[in-house]
Order: sequence, then structure tokens, then C-alpha cells
Amino acid sequence: MIQTIKKAWGIPELRKKIIFTIMILLIFRIGNAIPVPYVNTELLQTYLDGMSTTVLGLYNVMSGGAFASATVFALGVQPYINSSIIIQLLTIAIPALERLARDGGEAGKKKIASITRYATVAIALLQGLGYYFLMKNYDILEQNGFWPAVVIIISFVAGSAFVMWLGEQVNEFGVGNGISIILFAGILSRVPVMIQQGAAYVAQHGSIAWLYMALLVIGILLMVVLIVHVSAAERRIPVQYAKRQVGRKMYGGQASTLPMKVNMSGVLPIIFAQSIAMLPATVAAFLPAPAEGSFGKSLLNAIDTKSILYLVVYFLMIIGFSYFYATIQFNPVEISNNLKRQGGFIPGFRPGKPTSDFIAKVLGKVTLFGAIYLGIVAIAPLIVGKALGNNALAIGGTSVIIVVGVALETVQALESQMLMRQYKGFLE
Repeated sequence: MIQTIKKAWGIPELRKKIIFTIMILLIFRIGNAIPVPYVNTELLQTYLDGMSTTVLGLYNVMSGGAFASATVFALGVQPYINSSIIIQLLTIAIPALERLARDGGEAGKKKIASITRYATVAIALLQGLGYYFLMKNYDILEQNGFWPAVVIIISFVAGSAFVMWLGEQVNEFGVGNGISIILFAGILSRVPVMIQQGAAYVAQHGSIAWLYMALLVIGILLMVVLIVHVSAAERRIPVQYAKRQVGRKMYGGQASTLPMKVNMSGVLPIIFAQSIAMLPATVAAFLPAPAEGSFGKSLLNAIDTKSILYLVVYFLMIIGFSYFYATIQFNPVEISNNLKRQGGFIPGFRPGKPTSDFIAKVLGKVTLFGAIYLGIVAIAPLIVGKALGNNALAIGGTSVIIVVGVALETVQALESQMLMRQYKGFLE
């Protein structure tokens, strides 16, 4: 990775793109430090510290701590991510959007991107309203009234739209996926806070804590190695193309492969499963605390993010969402039809339904392995956090997958651009 960045830095064109990306990230970090007026940030920070194992804690990590500070970028990239997922699902459910995405070409992509932008603003408005009423109900605002409400909500919506625009600028003039890189920067900005929490844990528990912290660091490194290997892993199905004659020339006859990534859905199953699994605990956090020994207290302990029931439900939901996204992104029938049109076939299987059934069978096995991998990576920090009594590790697995995945994606983008530059120079 470091070697790739050094090579890219030596190319003037890529150096400009890297510098541009760094400047965008600098603007993002500056925006994360600009507070929204009329908000008591100390009370808000104290309140959200007790909500670290809920959806609000997940939002705070994804925003790089801006959510707990009520800055203009408090909503971060969450509205854009949510709108992108919703539009992707609607593209499958609504035939008009499906035709626009499949047959619309470049104009269709621009139209869907425009719809995604409008959906991002709408979702940011809803989240901004919810965030404002949350602060109002818990007396976190320094001043109430119509004007403070308008200023706070518009600040959140404008900040989210500006973050979306920053991501698009990186896509066009920088390196890698802009939204992913901004999310990457936000999570990495929490590293000093994690170090501070680790130091406090060591100071509180004495010398035995050093052993725990050493094991934790080793576990994170092993998790990074696992993520790197699985991210690059794929199942390659052999494909043979039949020979065909066009005029006096013979085409085809070559062998190829159909790649099928082990983890083709990325971190999305974890984010969705975590948001839904944390929902009961989030709702319970807004209700009055039940008395000790009551049914309400027992129910609260059962749905808590540190309970065995939560771990089991969370794991099963990750597997379910992994299969859901795999079927969305990889349609065996469509792949089989494309192979048939191109004169390709899988050795040992006839074109048509036998080929699609085989692809579906392989997809099921590969997805199961990828889903179990995601479940282990997501649950391992929860188990370790429960053993150490540290709730900050509850979303550690998600953060590590995002950071490692974006780093690998960015390096691959740099390598592809360097390769394109070499071919361009050769052709010229």
C-alpha cells in the first residue's frame, strides 16, 4: 500500500488528485469542528456517552464524533448512504427505475444520481427534525423557539448536502470513492479518543489491563489480516466460449472465468443489521428506567446490546442481509442469459436453466461463507467488549471493515489509474 502511494506521488497527475483529496478531507474536518448555535454541547456529549450502544452511538462513530458535538456536519454521510440504499432497492421494485438504470445509459445514471441527491436532502431533513426534537425533549438546547429550530435544522441539512457535494468532487477530481473516503476519515478521527479510553481503562484496572490491551491490539491486527484476505477472495467459475465464424475470420474459443467475490455486499449487511438490532435498545433508552426485578427490567436486559439474545439475533440478521444483497447484486438468471447471448457456457452444464441453477448453488455457498465471516467480525468485538466491560468496542468490527475496505479500494483505484496512464503513454 505504501509503495503504491509512493509510486502514485511520483506521477504529477496523480499527485494533484491526491492533494485535492487531502484538501477535501481537511475541509470536512474543519466542518466537523464548527458547532451549530443554540446547542449545549457538553450536555449533549454527556447524554450520548450513555447511548453509545444504540443507533445514536453508531451515527456518532460514522460522523467522526460530529454527531455528539452537534456540528454542521453532524449527520455526516448517513443520509447519502441511506438514500443510495433506498434508491438501489427501489430500482429493483419499480420497473421504470429498473429500465432507467439498465437501458438509460449515461443519461439514466445521471438521472438516478439526481434522484439520489433529492432523496439525500429529504432524509437529512427528517433526521435533522428528529435530532432537534431529541435535544429539545432532553433540555439540551440553550434557547427554544421557532427561529432556533429553523437555524439548527437548516444547518444540519445544509451540512449533509455539502458533505455529499464534497464526496462527488472527490469522485470527479480526486482518488477513490468520495463518500467512502469521507467515512474513512471520520472513523479514523476517532482513534485518539479510543487511545484515550484505553489509557483510562489501564489506569482504572491496573497492570492486568496491559495484558488485555495487548491482546486487543493483536486481535485487531488479526482481524485486519482476515479482512484483507477475504476482501480479495473470490470464487472463479470456468467459462468457455464457443468458436464462431464472422466472414473469413474465426472468433471465440477462448477460456475465461466468472469471478464471484466472497464478500460482494461489503459492510452494508452489518450496518443494516446493527441499525435494526439496536432499535429496541434505542427505544428503551428514551423510556423511563424500569424498577429492579420487574418484567420491564428483565426485558430490557434481554434486548440489551450486551445480551446473548442480541448477539444471536444480530448474527442471524447479518446472514439474512448478506443473502439479500447478494441476490440483488448477482442475478444468476441474468448472468446465464448474458453468457448464452455471448456464446459462452460453463463446462458440464447446458446453457439456460442448468447454468443458472449451478450459478445460484455456487452463489449460495459463497454467500454463506461471506456472511459467517461478516458475523464473526461484527460479533467478536462485542464479545471482547463484554468480557472487558468496554462498550466502546460494540461497533469496532464495523469500523475496522470500513477502514480496511476503503483503504484497499483506494489503493486499487491508484493502481488502476497508474495502469491506464502506462497504456495511454504506450499508445501515444
